[in-house]
Amino acid sequence: MSSASRSPADAYADFRRGSTRPKLTDFLSVLSFELDPFQRRACEALEDGHGVLVCAPTGAGKTVVGEFAVHLALSEGRKCFYTTPIKALSNQKFADLVARYGADKVGLLTGDTSVNGGAPVVVMTTEVLRNMLYAGSSTLGSLAYVVMDEIHYLADRFRGPVWEEVILHLPESVRLIGLSATVSNAEEFGEWLVEVRGDTTVVVDEHRPVPLWQHMMAGGRMLDLFAGDGPDGHNRINPQLLRHTDDLQRFHVPWSRGRGNRAGGRPPRGSGFKPPSRVDIVQRLDGAGLLPAIDFVFSRAGCDAAVLQCVRAGLRLTTPDEIDEIRAVVESKTRDLPQADLMVLGYWEWREALERGIAAHHAGLLPAFKETVEELFVRGLVRVVFATETLALGINMPARTVVLEKLVKYNGEAHVDLTPGEYTQLTGRAGRRGIDVEGHAVVVWQPGVDPKAVGGLASTRTYPLRSSFRPGYNMAVNLVHQLGAAAARDILEQSFAQFQADRSVVGLARRIERNREALDGYAEAMTCHLGDFTEYASLRRRVGEREKALARQNSSATRAETAASLERLRKGDVIAVPSGRRSGLAVVIDPGLEPLGEARPLVVTEDRWSGRLSAADFPVPVEVLGHVRLPKQVDVRSPKSRRDLASTVRNTGIVAPQARRRRSTADDDAELATLRRALRSHPCHACEKREDHARWGERYHRLLAETEQLERKVAATTHSLAREFDRIRGLLRERGYLHEEERGPGEEVTEHGRRLTRLYSESDLLAAECLRHGVWKGLDAAELAAVVSALVYEARRDGPLESRLPPGKVADAMTATARLWAELEEDERRHKLDRTRQPDPGFAWAVYRWARGESLEKVLSSAEENGTELGAGDFVRWCRQVIDFLDQIRDVVGGGDPVGATARKAVDALRRGVVAMATV
Repeated sequence: MSSASRSPADAYADFRRGSTRPKLTDFLSVLSFELDPFQRRACEALEDGHGVLVCAPTGAGKTVVGEFAVHLALSEGRKCFYTTPIKALSNQKFADLVARYGADKVGLLTGDTSVNGGAPVVVMTTEVLRNMLYAGSSTLGSLAYVVMDEIHYLADRFRGPVWEEVILHLPESVRLIGLSATVSNAEEFGEWLVEVRGDTTVVVDEHRPVPLWQHMMAGGRMLDLFAGDGPDGHNRINPQLLRHTDDLQRFHVPWSRGRGNRAGGRPPRGSGFKPPSRVDIVQRLDGAGLLPAIDFVFSRAGCDAAVLQCVRAGLRLTTPDEIDEIRAVVESKTRDLPQADLMVLGYWEWREALERGIAAHHAGLLPAFKETVEELFVRGLVRVVFATETLALGINMPARTVVLEKLVKYNGEAHVDLTPGEYTQLTGRAGRRGIDVEGHAVVVWQPGVDPKAVGGLASTRTYPLRSSFRPGYNMAVNLVHQLGAAAARDILEQSFAQFQADRSVVGLARRIERNREALDGYAEAMTCHLGDFTEYASLRRRVGEREKALARQNSSATRAETAASLERLRKGDVIAVPSGRRSGLAVVIDPGLEPLGEARPLVVTEDRWSGRLSAADFPVPVEVLGHVRLPKQVDVRSPKSRRDLASTVRNTGIVAPQARRRRSTADDDAELATLRRALRSHPCHACEKREDHARWGERYHRLLAETEQLERKVAATTHSLAREFDRIRGLLRERGYLHEEERGPGEEVTEHGRRLTRLYSESDLLAAECLRHGVWKGLDAAELAAVVSALVYEARRDGPLESRLPPGKVADAMTATARLWAELEEDERRHKLDRTRQPDPGFAWAVYRWARGESLEKVLSSAEENGTELGAGDFVRWCRQVIDFLDQIRDVVGGGDPVGATARKAVDALRRGVVAMATV
C-alpha cells in the first residue's frame, strides 16, 4: 500500500502498533517488504512474551518469525539458538544471518563444525542442542529464544524423538518458536506445547503467497489437472485429461500381452506407450517458459542418468555470459579439492553439465558439489535440477516448476506411494515469491496412473503430525541421572507421543461409558423373579462352550483316526464310500501314500468311477470289508478296465454297511453332565420367560466382552511410554548401568552408565558394552575406525551383512562386537524392547584404507570390489559420522585411555582430503 493511498485510520493504526511494539517496528525498518498478516500476528505474539507455533506452506515466509526472535535476543542482550534438522539448512541459515548481523554475532555448531560457538546467535542442528541440554553446557546461560525450524520433523521415526527431548528439557524461561509445514492437527500440537511450555500462540496460514497450478504431462501433451470446481465444491478433474489418458491407456499394450501377438515375442509396432524422455520434459518446460525446474526422480542413479541423458542430447540452457559466471562459482567452491581426486569425483562431467544449466542433487554428491548446485540454482544459472526428495527438507531452493516423474518412492524398506503430505511438501517448492506470478506442479503420466488419484493427492488437506517419540538407552540414563526415575517417568508422560495416545483413548473411554450404561439396561431386562438370571445365563454359556469344545475334540480325533485308517489300506482292499455321488463299494487300486502328507487312495467304484479319495470323504474311519486280487498293472483310464473292476467288486457279494453315527464324546463327559444338571436344577430354568431373558443375556455377554476388550486397549495405551521406560531400566540394571540406591526407592547411574549418557548413537548401549568389555583395546587408528564404522554404517538396501574385512585384529574385534550384539539382542527380546540394529561391516574396508592414507580412487574402487557401492558424497558422509562417533568415544573414555588416544589418532587420520573439506 503506497503512502498516498493510505487512509488516516490506517496511518493511526500503524502508529499505535509501533508505539506498543517498538522492537517489531525497529525490525520492520530494515526489511524490504511488508509482513503478511500471519507473519505480523506471530511476531506480535513473540514481542508480547508468548511462545509461537507457526504452520504455513513451504515458501510462505515462516523464517521471518525466526529472524525476529534473533532480533529480539540481540536487542535484549540475550541469546538465541536457531536449530535445523539438517546440516545443509544450518549452513544456509548461518550464511543468511552472518550477512545480516555480522560474523562476530553469529556462530555455527553442527557436530563436525564449530564456528564462534559463544556468539549470542548460534545456528545448530537439533541433536547438538539436545546434547547440550543433557550435558548442562555453560553455553545455555542467558538463552532466551530457541527457534526450531521444520519442527514437523519430530514425526521422523529415526530422528524425530530428538525434537521432543529438546522441547521437554528446555528451561521454562526460554521461549520456543516452532516453524512447521502445514499440518492438519496444528491446534492439537499447540495445545501440547501450551501444556509443556506454557503460553504458546498458534498461527496457522494455509494461503500460498504464489498460486500453484497442477498439470499432467501425458504423452506429448501437458494438460491442466483441474478444470474448475465441481457441483460438490471440490476441484473437478479436467475431462479432456481423462479422455486423453483413457486413450493412451487403451493404446498401451504391456509387453507380456504383446508377446502372443507375433512371432519373436515383440508387441505389434506402435502398440506400446513410450513416456516422454527427460530431454523432452526439459525442452517442453523451456518452451513454455516454465524453467527453472526441479525434477524429482527419487533415485540417485536416476538423477545422475537424467543429467547424462540431457548432456548427451546436446541440451544447453545457458548463454556464454552465464557460462563464465558458472565457471567462476565452480572455481571458488572447489578450489581446495585435491587435483588427484578430480577424475574419480567425476568433476569434469559435473562441471560440463553445470555449464549447460543442468545438475543433479542428492545425498550421494560431494558436499562441495551440492553447495555449488544450490548456489547456482538460487542465482538462476542452473535451470533444471534432477533431485531426490532430500531437496524438499527446507533447503531454500525454490523453482518456478516442480516435476514428479513417479508417485512412488523407496522409503528405505519398501516402495510406497507418496502421501498427500509428501506431495504437498515436494510441490511446495514451485513458485518463487517476489519472482513468479504462479508456480507449476507437473506429474508425468504413466500407464496405470489415474488422474483422479493424483487429484486426490493434490487436493487433500489432511496430513496430521504424529509423534515418533520413544525412550532409548541414552535417554533413559540421562533422565535418571538428571531427574531420578520417578521424575523421568513424569517427563515421558508429558511427551507429545503420550499426549496423542491419551487423546486417542478419550473416544474409547466414551464408548466404554456408553457400553456400561447399556449393560445396566440389559441386566435389568433379563431380571427374573425366580432367581439370579445372570448366574443362569453363565451356566447356559458354559454348557454351550463345553459342547463346542467336545465337538472340536471329537472332530479332531475322528479326522486323525480316519487319516490313520486310510494309511492302512492296501491294493485290492474293498471299502465303502459312505455318501455323496461316489457312495457305494470301491476297490483300492493304489494306496496313495505320501511321505509328508495324508494318504489319498486311488479307487474304482462299483459304478465305474475312478479317482482319488481323501479323509474329507469319510466322516468315520474306513473299514476294510474284503479283498480282491488285482492284476499287476491296472489302467484306470481304460473304460474296459474300469468296467471289469466294477464287475469284480459287485461279484464279491459284499454289501455296503448302513452309515452309522459315531457316539459323541459329549454323552460320556462328566463335566458337561454336571453343568447340565446344574442348569436344569437352577430356579430360572422353570421361568416362562426364560428364552426372552436368555436373549437379553446373550446381548449382555457380547457387549461385556466388547467392553472388556476396549478396557484392555485403554490400559495398554495409557502410560505406555512410562512402562517401556521401566523395561529399559530393568535391562540397564541387569547390565550394571543403573543400580538401586541403598536408601530409598530410587536408582543411581553407575560409572558405566555415566559413559552411556555421552554416547549418542542408534547403537549407544552396544558401544558402551564394547568399551566396558575392552573388545576394542589393542587396535591401531585404522583398525579402530573400521570396527567402529560397523555401529554407524547402514547399507541402503537389505541383504546379508557379509563384507570383506581387513585381516587380523579387525576381524577378531568385529567378531567380539557381533557376539556382544547377539547377547544384547537376546536380553532385549526377553525385556520386550526394540532390538539394537545388527553391526554392518559394509564400510569397514573403505574407512580402513582411507585411515591408512590411500587415495580416494583406490578406496572407492576397493569398496566396489567388496560389494559396497559408494558415491563420493556417501563416502564423505559416512566418514563424518565415524569421526563424530570416534570423537564421542574419545570424550567418554578420555585421551589418557589407550582406546581414547587411538580414537583421537583415527580422527586425525580420517580428516583429510575431501573429508576435511566437508567440515569447513
